[in-house]
Amino acid sequence: MTTDPGDLVLDPTCGSGTTAYVAEQWGRRWITIDTSRVALALARARLMGARYPAYLLADSREGQIKEAEITRTTPSTQPAQGNIRHGFVYERVPHITLKSIANNAEIDVIWEKWQAKLEPLREQLNTALNQTWQEWEIPRSTDDSWPDAAKKLHADWWQARIARQQEIDKSIAAKAEFETLYDKPYADSKKVRVAGPFTVESLSPHRVLGVDENGRWIDPLKENTADYQAKQSFPQMVLENLKAAGVQQAHKEDRIAFTALTPWPGDRVCAEGRYREGETEKRAALFIGPEFGTVQRIDLVAAAREAGDAGFDVLIACAFNYEAHTTEFSKLGRIPVLKARMNADLHMAEDLKNTGKGNLFVIFGEPDIALLPEPDGQLRVKVNGVDVFKPQTGEVVSDGPDGIACWFIDTDYNEESFFVRHAYFLGANDPYSALKTTLKAEINAEA
Repeated sequence: MTTDPGDLVLDPTCGSGTTAYVAEQWGRRWITIDTSRVALALARARLMGARYPAYLLADSREGQIKEAEITRTTPSTQPAQGNIRHGFVYERVPHITLKSIANNAEIDVIWEKWQAKLEPLREQLNTALNQTWQEWEIPRSTDDSWPDAAKKLHADWWQARIARQQEIDKSIAAKAEFETLYDKPYADSKKVRVAGPFTVESLSPHRVLGVDENGRWIDPLKENTADYQAKQSFPQMVLENLKAAGVQQAHKEDRIAFTALTPWPGDRVCAEGRYREGETEKRAALFIGPEFGTVQRIDLVAAAREAGDAGFDVLIACAFNYEAHTTEFSKLGRIPVLKARMNADLHMAEDLKNTGKGNLFVIFGEPDIALLPEPDGQLRVKVNGVDVFKPQTGEVVSDGPDGIACWFIDTDYNEESFFVRHAYFLGANDPYSALKTTLKAEINAEA
């Protein structure tokens, strides 16, 4: 409430993100902080899913025209830069005083302009009715005995009389002192605004400072034991969950359950996992992708080469995201490469992580596609089918193209992040029927 548009608002305790939401709505920049990943996830979903009104900027051509309309002045000729720090165009409440009316010279101009229309009508009305009415004597309603011509003159005179008063009232309101209503900016109804680009950054590990019985600070970062330092790293957190959850492959019975998981001093391979395949014990090299980023094909090749040199049986890569060119890379020499996609719940707090431990690491099937060259040099993509992972049963179900409810295209893919630019919902008459069935929920077609 005490800031201006463009100011920076700091909220050290995020919660559900109300401060950030209101700051985004009213055109303030914001930074919000929380130690809970749950709170940050809630705030991010709330901000990204909301729609905000687009207010008229004072430093815009539309805003200059609206400002001139409100104040009854000539629009500014200053070049508009779209700077939000100049604020919005706000509604105003006039404070009308006798002094402001007496000093308003525009009233005389309006009066003279309308008198040129009202006086001829009054004289014609007096002639038609054989009267000598002054302006203040003309009755508000007509008499049934009046001729039709006199009734029309009477209606025209009163219409002009009311229009004159309305213009005078507008002039009085515009020239009077006014109070700006900063909570009521004018919105552009033709535009819908969404949240601007923002980043979610993390300081890891989070420092939690306590106090001892004497009131002195207890700083956990002063502990230099190897065990303590290892627990703070992202790979160690992944390995702890990997040991408990295992890796779910294409079929429920093909879950890889590790009997042992130990650190490995490699460049790409960070741990050695042992698991049983039938009666045989196998050694798996574990490669963990970045906490915030995408695994490239070159990373998988280097990790697979390292696993082969060290005599491992298989390479298991764990990452949140894989770039497109990794999809066809599944083997290097004798080393199979399993690409496990880590569940986003790993970013959540401990109580949420533990609820879905069975499906934290899942190997997804890729869509089966065929590229069909076109005569004009373009390519047509035909989807033959897709494998869908069902977390409720822990199995991967293969389906044809009829099982696809919707699909998306990024026409400007930068090989790092996928941005939906085209969305297609399959179905002839009701394009959302397949999506309703898949999600088991109602769809807001307008949205």
